[in-house]
Amino acid sequence: MSRWLQSQQYRPRDIWHIVKDLINTEEPCLLVVDDTVLDKHRSKQIDLVHHQYSGNAHDVIAGIGLVNLVWYGLERQHSIPIDYRVYDKDTDGKTKNDHFRDMLKLGKNRGMTPSAVVFDAWYSSLNNLKAARDLHWNWVAGLKKNRKVNRNETLEMLDFPDEGLKLHLRGYGWITVFRFVAKNGRTDYIGTNIEEPSRDQVEVIVKARWSIEVYHRELKQTCGIERCQARTGRAQRNHISLSIAAWVDKYKRKLNEKISLYQQDWDVIKVGISCSIQKILAAT
Repeated sequence: MSRWLQSQQYRPRDIWHIVKDLINTEEPCLLVVDDTVLDKHRSKQIDLVHHQYSGNAHDVIAGIGLVNLVWYGLERQHSIPIDYRVYDKDTDGKTKNDHFRDMLKLGKNRGMTPSAVVFDAWYSSLNNLKAARDLHWNWVAGLKKNRKVNRNETLEMLDFPDEGLKLHLRGYGWITVFRFVAKNGRTDYIGTNIEEPSRDQVEVIVKARWSIEVYHRELKQTCGIERCQARTGRAQRNHISLSIAAWVDKYKRKLNEKISLYQQDWDVIKVGISCSIQKILAAT
């Protein structure tokens, strides 16, 4: 299997070719960007593996960084991956922020017209915000509490009414910022360049961002994207692409047969158990 994976040449564009017919270009949508780390902490000689922070593990781990771009349909509230990038600065010299901007530009060229691009504070650098603005797209993004606004203030210094505050983001321009406090006390600052946004509108968009977390979890738990132990970078890249393609295939079945990705896996296990029991009974 490793030899076969090494011989193939799967690319991110192959995923676009298999999902583009699933996307209704007339449906209001969001584009959601986030990254995940494919855990390879037991591996010592696998290409593409770097030590990087994992939000899932809440620690720095050895793994392969994967940056994903997901299309989210607002009417049916469903997500479809349309692009991805493997983070390996040693090979292409690109940071995750570079991949972020590259995917947005390509999404524009492919005819995407999102109501907003959504991402967390890790991707809310000035260059990224300006890149979304240059594409004439709205954005909704997390902002760190020490972000400089107005003359020389930070977000954590300000009092926020429910309707948000219009603030001047240093190096960018005027935006609207909302403060959300979770039940566990966590405070999130969400900024947007949408004209006259409402709190409810922004809250709906922020909740939609979590769809990419579900996608990451399903990739890892039902498509085995972390399991490949092949050593070469080409084999790892091919395995990642094929795992995403497997997710798309399962997603199609989910739409057609109303069966979750987890239930699909369990159905396969049940067939295997049934066959084993039948063989045991036949031998007695």
